[in-house]
Amino acid sequence: MLAGAAPVWSPFSLERSSRMRTFTGVLFLAVTALVAAAAMPSARQAAKPAKLALVGGMLLDGYEAGPIHNAAVLIDGERIVKVGRAAEMTIPPDYTVVDTSGRTMLPGMIELHGHLILLGHGNYGEWFPWIAKQGPGTLTTVMEVAAKQLLMAGVTSAVDLGAPLKESLDVRDRIATGAIPGPRMSMSGPWITRNGGGMTDQFGGIAVTSTAQAAAEVEKLAAAGVDVIKAHSGLTRDDYKAIADAAHKHGIRVHAHVYAEEDVRNALEMGIDVLSHAGSAGTAPPYSPGLITDIVNAGRPVVITAAHRAWVYPDTVDFPERLQDPQLKKDLTPAIYAEVQRSLGNWRALGYFQRTDREMIFRERGVKQFTESGTVLGMGTDSGTPMNFHTEALWREAKVHVDMGMPAIKVITALTRTGAAVLGKTRDLGTVEPGKLADIIVVNGNPLFDITALAHVETVVKGGRVVKGGSPAR
Repeated sequence: MLAGAAPVWSPFSLERSSRMRTFTGVLFLAVTALVAAAAMPSARQAAKPAKLALVGGMLLDGYEAGPIHNAAVLIDGERIVKVGRAAEMTIPPDYTVVDTSGRTMLPGMIELHGHLILLGHGNYGEWFPWIAKQGPGTLTTVMEVAAKQLLMAGVTSAVDLGAPLKESLDVRDRIATGAIPGPRMSMSGPWITRNGGGMTDQFGGIAVTSTAQAAAEVEKLAAAGVDVIKAHSGLTRDDYKAIADAAHKHGIRVHAHVYAEEDVRNALEMGIDVLSHAGSAGTAPPYSPGLITDIVNAGRPVVITAAHRAWVYPDTVDFPERLQDPQLKKDLTPAIYAEVQRSLGNWRALGYFQRTDREMIFRERGVKQFTESGTVLGMGTDSGTPMNFHTEALWREAKVHVDMGMPAIKVITALTRTGAAVLGKTRDLGTVEPGKLADIIVVNGNPLFDITALAHVETVVKGGRVVKGGSPAR
């Protein structure tokens, strides 16, 4: 072990209790329920979980032992109670049966790096002043829209890494009670950085001037109830250690925003739990073999966020029509949609992509240095950044990893079981097996053959509730 290095970290250990809020529904008369359902789009999500059977499709359970064909999954309340081949199971008569024939079932996807306060707008310097000008409540509306988009795209758990504290906790808690639709959110609130102004002010970040202040800010955030800490840019080696030590006292994990090799090394050795953006597909040249070896030996998870610049830009060159996806117009308010479209009118000239030509030189080596070395990889997208829509969620990131040689079954594990391990929630999330929370999606196609089947999410079950799709069996 390196001098000063943190103990070896395993993503399948260090479980801590989750801060899930439970919600008990009150039964109303049928007429009242109908009125409430009409008035509240989230009423379906808030309904009490029933007994549910997903029957007929191929099941990828989050492990890598191969699929279960013509499978059935029985759900009682929030939890899975039985999994197997449908022909070998008896479906009790009090179960509602959802037909998944001809489709693939798998655990809900886990987004390890998202931003609910962003919706793909092209310029942060214009986006946040525009939100402020619209008046109170607009930022919350943006976050609610983003959360719903992620859920409808098959993301049932997500980490938000940078947003104002009050709005972050409010949205998280209202999702947990079923008041609004969204994934199970883990919120960092404001990030901690040495670099003030600009993005830090816009995202509600905290600029510190000393190591002691960095630790003190972690204490404040922990007391406020955040789920994770984000260590952003400009931090020293001592800062990382102080932040990690303070967070770990409260059972909270730290995600570090790191690109340069020195920052990655410092974060790794000072006990940071998740290395986010590391390598990021060309934003930094490939790292030294020694650093990669130390990351692998430490078992430290890396979330590359590869697709959001070096792939999404050339993909948009090839198909600019994606910017006018009708789903965006359906999801966003007319004013928000118009502002996002205005910001992307000359998207080739956006400042966010001015280094893309350089990044593309290193993008393949940036990913392969991790996929070919056995690094523990989680999946995150930096979703909401320019042209990086929540509606597309994780399928673009998954495709990059497959295209760079990572087997599709391992990518699906990274999207699910590894993501749960990074959250410290493998007892409840990440696989389809008895005892786990029933977070399951159904996609049209076989993602083992074509990973972009993950773009075609037809049914989403979260905590035993069907929140999207769900064709009843004949």
